[in-house]
Amino acid sequence: MPAITRAPAVAGTFYPAAPDALRAQVDALLAAAPAASALACPKALIVPHAGYVYTGPIAAAAFARLAPFSDRIERVVLIGPAHRVFVHGLTSPGAARLATPLGEVEVDTAALAEVGVGDDARAHAREHALEVELPFLQRVAPRAQVVPMIGSRASAAEVGAVLERLWGGPETVIVVSSDLSHFQPYRAARAHDERTADRILDRDIDLEGDDACGAIGINGLMWVARRRRLRIELCDLRNSGDTAGGRDEVVGYGAFALYEVAS
Repeated sequence: MPAITRAPAVAGTFYPAAPDALRAQVDALLAAAPAASALACPKALIVPHAGYVYTGPIAAAAFARLAPFSDRIERVVLIGPAHRVFVHGLTSPGAARLATPLGEVEVDTAALAEVGVGDDARAHAREHALEVELPFLQRVAPRAQVVPMIGSRASAAEVGAVLERLWGGPETVIVVSSDLSHFQPYRAARAHDERTADRILDRDIDLEGDDACGAIGINGLMWVARRRRLRIELCDLRNSGDTAGGRDEVVGYGAFALYEVAS
C-alpha cells in the first residue's frame, strides 16, 4: 500500500502556490529578519500561523535563528491547534509526507508511534496551523523530518510529557504554532498580547484560548521550560493592524525563541 502524502490545503491563500514565488517570499522574509546571534541554536520556537501577508515577518524573526544551524537539524517536532475539528489530546495526520509547493517533507512516523500519538486525517485535511510553518522549515532546515501534531484540549503536563519524550539532542527542534488574541480593537489587543508575552516569558502554563489559539502547545512547552529552565527571548510582537490589516479588529502575533542553558 503506497504511503500517504498530505496535500497542501492553503497554498494560494495563506501563501503563494507557485514554487518560485513562495521560495522568493520566504527567503526575503528571512533575509529581512533582525540579526540574531549564531552562537546558539534555539531548542524551541513559538511562531504565528496566519497568512504570510499578516504573519510572515513575525514568523521569520524566529525561524531565521535556525538558519545558521541548518546542517545539524534533523527533526522538527511541530505542534499546533486544531481549528476545524475538535481533538482530544494530540493527533497526527496519518501521512508519511507533508507536501507544499516547495516539495515534500518526510514525517517521522516512528517517533509518532513511539509516543503513542494516533492519527486523524480529517482533522488535518484543511488545517493551516502546521502547514504554513513548513515552507519556512524547508528553507532553514531542509534535511529535517517533522513530527506533526495538533490538538484542542490537553493539559500542559500531557503535552509536555510528549515533548519530553521527543526532546532529543541538538538534532531536534520544537516548533509551536500559535497566534495570540483575536478580534479585539488595536489598543486592547496590544495590551492583551503584551500581558500574554510577559506570561510566556515567565513560563506560565495556564494560558487560555482567548490569550493564544495555540495555548495547548504553548502551555505544554512552558511545562517543559520550567523543568529544564529554558531561557526565553521575545523575537517580535505585533498584530494584523501593524502588518496588513485594519485596526478595528485585529489578531495578535508573537514569536519567541527558547534556549537550553548549560548547567
